[in-house]
Amino acid sequence: MKPTSRPVSFTAALSLALAMPLPARAELSAEQRTIPLETLDPNTKGPVVLLLAGSPSNKPGQHEYFAGCTLMANWLRQNGAVPVQAAEGWPKDERLLEKAQAIVVYADGGPKLPFLNPERFQKMREAIRRGAGLVMLHQSVDVPATHAQEIGDWLGAVFQTGIGCRGHWDMDFASFPIHPATRGVTPFSAPLDGWLYNLQFRPGVVPLASGAVPDKSRSTPDAKSHAGRDEVIGWAYERPGGGRSFGFTGCDLHRNWGVEGQRRLVLNGVLWTAGLLPEAGGARVENPPADLTRWLDPKAEGKATP
Repeated sequence: MKPTSRPVSFTAALSLALAMPLPARAELSAEQRTIPLETLDPNTKGPVVLLLAGSPSNKPGQHEYFAGCTLMANWLRQNGAVPVQAAEGWPKDERLLEKAQAIVVYADGGPKLPFLNPERFQKMREAIRRGAGLVMLHQSVDVPATHAQEIGDWLGAVFQTGIGCRGHWDMDFASFPIHPATRGVTPFSAPLDGWLYNLQFRPGVVPLASGAVPDKSRSTPDAKSHAGRDEVIGWAYERPGGGRSFGFTGCDLHRNWGVEGQRRLVLNGVLWTAGLLPEAGGARVENPPADLTRWLDPKAEGKATP
């Protein structure tokens, strides 16, 4: 595992963030509009999990952030948590961040990471400082260099351009360490998903899911120096200042939510960050197959973006 990245000055970070316009809100489909957004019943018991679904991205079947968050919300209810879903990567009612025991970010990364705006970033910082759990999935672990030091301290790892690598291939996960997030997770394969690896890890990170990657995908000097090594794409982290974090770099292809091992690992991780201990058999993740074709973003067919 690699050491922390070099800190970037606050002035440089602020200048970059101020130059980033907030994304325009996209139109939801009729089916997506049936999903209650930013709704929290004060009489509902259980830890609140705020699901931040990113803006529409890539081609149909990839980066289905809204549909993926809707599925996770369904599974969270099966396990005693209280999900609250927000579209376009950020809640209109920012008070939800103060009420969340855990925050899940499932969105594009790099300059498109939805909380880089200084005001939003401060809200996230405040949530982390009070001990809220943090989950970041797929591209969201790709963090601009200006923010990599702090977000890496929150999450336990970040992807950095010029060091990390990404691509699409089958991955097999044959074994898992003993951890609450691996309860009930049996070996599984995720066909042709999109992965990010060779991340920058913090001391104390617990690797949860590791597997072989094609050596031809090692596009950076650092990654090439580790040819043949299994790569960590899922991890847990107990932050020194308090709070738990979980990361998983898969979840590119929406159809792979149909893989029970993947969804149980992710749900276990979310529950763990929210302070819920998964049952001995792992999280309940009952999933009607038809749900995999529901709540998808309205997208035109076209070439996928990286």
